[in-house]
Amino acid sequence: MTITDLPSRLQTLQDEAADIALLCEAIGRESVTGNEANFVAHLNAVMTEFALAPQMAEFLPGRPNIWGTRKGTGTGQNLMFVGHTDTVHVRGWEEKWRDTERQDPYSAPQIDGEIWGRGACDLKGGICAALAALRLLDRAGVKLNGDVSYAFIGDEESGEPGTGVSAGARDLVKRVEGGALAAPDFAIYVEPTRLNVYTAQIGFFIADIKVTGKSAYFGTPSKGVDALKAAHAILAAIWQHGEKLNAGPKHSFVGPSDILVTTINGGGYIAVPGQCNLSLIRKLRPSEDLNEAVAAFEAAVHAVKIAPGITVEIDYPAGRDHPLGGSPVEIDPRHPAALTLSDCIADISGDKGTIGGAPYWSEMPFLVSQIGCPAVYCAPGDISVAHTFEERINCKEYLASIRAFALFMVRFCGASTQSEILTGGTP
Repeated sequence: MTITDLPSRLQTLQDEAADIALLCEAIGRESVTGNEANFVAHLNAVMTEFALAPQMAEFLPGRPNIWGTRKGTGTGQNLMFVGHTDTVHVRGWEEKWRDTERQDPYSAPQIDGEIWGRGACDLKGGICAALAALRLLDRAGVKLNGDVSYAFIGDEESGEPGTGVSAGARDLVKRVEGGALAAPDFAIYVEPTRLNVYTAQIGFFIADIKVTGKSAYFGTPSKGVDALKAAHAILAAIWQHGEKLNAGPKHSFVGPSDILVTTINGGGYIAVPGQCNLSLIRKLRPSEDLNEAVAAFEAAVHAVKIAPGITVEIDYPAGRDHPLGGSPVEIDPRHPAALTLSDCIADISGDKGTIGGAPYWSEMPFLVSQIGCPAVYCAPGDISVAHTFEERINCKEYLASIRAFALFMVRFCGASTQSEILTGGTP
């Protein structure tokens, strides 16, 4: 047997039942943002069993990160898998699926070849696939030259009050910069990509706009200043700004920049509206500067001619790696490690592994921009069902991802003793 036979060897050795059980157990540990510790305790047990010498530390009181490393022979590259331990909430899930096998969002039922539940694809499927890949190499008798490390961090998801500011990622970066964690040569952040390889991602900022005028009785409107009318003019300017962005430069993977108004709230009395609140999200292409994007947006808003007595306040509540939002980021789509990962996935699944870009924001900028580590997103699962009552993951894709990650570990890190996999011997 040659190294080209490794994909089939891995499939022969894979314990599919154990791999499915690993994911179902992970889904069963509720970890809505703020309660990451419940899942981290489970990961600690799994990572100890997998000889990863896990360590934990709180990034905020009661909220730990966890990391661990399988040391190689010392002659290969360091590969890191990163993923967030928190999930979004499940409010409304039970009502949606009452009296069906999906009713409990943490029971992980298997239905028509898919595993359902909160966190199934976002992103416990990716975490479990990365861990199970190392177990599969152990079954194959492979000893890696390079190190394989794992860092599972909290506070990625938004939606719970006072959370979702990437506090876990900030802590991880500090530990790498301080030398407590070895800087990886390449990282895979296991956000769902349907097993494609995303070398780019969008950036974003969220803006909350407060338009304040003066309320007055509807019969004497001249004594008021209409905030809703002013907000209408501001909205028109925002949409015009968005049209220019959408018609402007396009990124080959994530398309043009854009802006989306998500909330309008004003009035409510039989009177001149004294206040109107707007919220929006601005999408940035890779290579756009977040400060410049904010400045252009504010210029469009402040150019609006509004009535005397109107005030406009803008707040940016979603700072991540940047105080005003999340930065876009990309690496060269021809990066050797990204291409190797793409090839590994194609060798395993045939129709996956396409190089592309993420239409979402996650924490890759902390790796690429802050610690200088080239990184991609890659994992099983479909982002379109994340955060919904339809969250689930395809079992075949999940199982294939385990073999693909195992194959990539061998090709990226190198393997010093491959006699068993090369000869087809029994591990």
